[in-house]
This record gives sequence, C-alpha cells and structure tokens, in this order.
Amino acid sequence: MQWIKLYESEASAKAEIPLTKAVTVVVAGQELCLAHTRAGLFAVNNACPHLGDSLSRGTTNYLNEIICPWHSYRFNLASGEECRGRTTPLKRYPLESREDGLYVGLD
Repeated sequence: MQWIKLYESEASAKAEIPLTKAVTVVVAGQELCLAHTRAGLFAVNNACPHLGDSLSRGTTNYLNEIICPWHSYRFNLASGEECRGRTTPLKRYPLESREDGLYVGLD
C-alpha cells in the first residue's frame, strides 16, 4: 500500500472541510471524495457506483452516510454499503493521522 500525504494535519483537514461536507481530492491520478462527519474523516471513491455522479457534491448526514446529489443514494462511509443495497458498495480508502500529516492509503 502506498501512503500519500493529503494535509499537514487532521485538524487542518477538518478546518478546511466543514462538518457534513465533502471535497474532491486527486491523488496519484485517482479522484477521491474526502468527507467530514461527526464520526471523523472518510475517504471513498468520488464516483457514485450507481451512475457515476460526484459524491463530493453531496452532503453527509447524522447516520454517517454520504448522499449522492443525483439520485439520493445513501452510502455508509465506514462500510461503503448503500443503505438499501441497490448498487455496489463504495471503494473505501484508509486514512492515517501521523505526526507530520494526514495520509491516505492507495492500493
């Protein structure tokens, strides 16, 4: 697994990404969605597996889900599963907070 630094710290990532929001980050040519919820930060594939819309344009909810802005499919950020099992799960990427920054792990 390759670890790539995204932010100088977890705190700086949380300061840049408002609670309940998500942003797109491009890492090693891959477009990821970095979401901020009350449970923390999560990295998933940015393309909704249903029809490919950008999940970072959506929002998160109190159930720790990201909601696709196109058809309102809801994905659990911890498991990647869609709440009703209507499509394939999201690809998830591990995040690691280190002394020198916040890193994402890529296969």
